[in-house]
Amino acid sequence: MTNEEFISAMESSSQTKCGGEVHLKMHELSQRALRITALINGSYHEPSELRSLMEQLTGQSLDERFGLFPPFYTDCGINIHIGRGVFINAGCKFQDQGGIYIGDNCLIGHGTIIATLDHGMLPDERGDLIPSPVHIGKGVWIGSGSIILSGVTIGDNAVIGAGSVVTKDIPADMVAVGSPAKVIKSIYE
Repeated sequence: MTNEEFISAMESSSQTKCGGEVHLKMHELSQRALRITALINGSYHEPSELRSLMEQLTGQSLDERFGLFPPFYTDCGINIHIGRGVFINAGCKFQDQGGIYIGDNCLIGHGTIIATLDHGMLPDERGDLIPSPVHIGKGVWIGSGSIILSGVTIGDNAVIGAGSVVTKDIPADMVAVGSPAKVIKSIYE
C-alpha cells in the first residue's frame, strides 16, 4: 500500500479492521514517525533544522515563519497539513492518521493533543480504528493542555481555553472553554 492509498483510505472515514492492510500500513508509518520525531526531540536544532525535519515528517514545504518548540510527538506524520505562520509549542501530541488540517497563523499551546482516531465500540471491534479529520481554521489559538477530538472543526480566529476538551465544532470568532468545551463569548466582546 502506498502513502497515497493510505491517505485515501483514511479520507473515506471507514472503519479500519485490526490486522488489515491499512492497519499494517499505519504501523509502518508509525515507525517512520518515531524515527523522525526521535531526531526532532533528541537534541537542540536551529529553527531552520526543525522546519526541515517537520517537512520530512509531513512531506510538505513549510514557510520560514513556521515554529516548533520540541518535544513533539506524532504516530503518523504524513497526514498533518500545516498552513503558513503556524507555531506549535512544546509537548504537543498529534494522532494524525485521520488528517489534521491547521490553517495559517495558528498558535498551538503547550501539551495540546489532537486525536483523529476512534475505536470500534463493540468489544470484538475494539482494535478497529475509525478515522475522522480535525480542521483548525486560520488564526486559531489553542490554549495549553487542550484536547481536540476526532471530527472536530474549529472556525477561523476561535480561541480554545487552556485545558479544554473539544468534542464538537466551534464556530469562527468564538471563545470556548471547559470539558466538554462550550462557547462562552465572541472574541470581540
